Amino acid sequence: MTYGALLTAIILEVIGTSFLQQSQQFTRLIPSLVTVVCYSGAFYFLTFVLKTMPVGIAYAIWSGLGIVLISIIGVWVFKQKLDAAAIVGLSFIVLGVVIVNVFSKAVSH
Repeated sequence: MTYGALLTAIILEVIGTSFLQQSQQFTRLIPSLVTVVCYSGAFYFLTFVLKTMPVGIAYAIWSGLGIVLISIIGVWVFKQKLDAAAIVGLSFIVLGVVIVNVFSKAVSH
């Protein structure tokens, strides 16, 4: 349940961020509404995660995976480029999320 809610929060945040790009500073109605609804949903599902997972750990996983996923979407959908330093940095974020989930006793498994 906890990881399902966290995954849902991450997916909604990534969708919201993707539409934020398309909202053109909230000047386009539909992308703006999708952004607001997705961010609201992301925070709603994050509240369930915080019942069983410390806020720092939950936020690290949520934001870390969100950063990586939105970067991938930026490359594929928005045709943005990532240089070697960006790829190395994103790899460290993924590694950090894995270390927290596999080795931390603060995460309830």
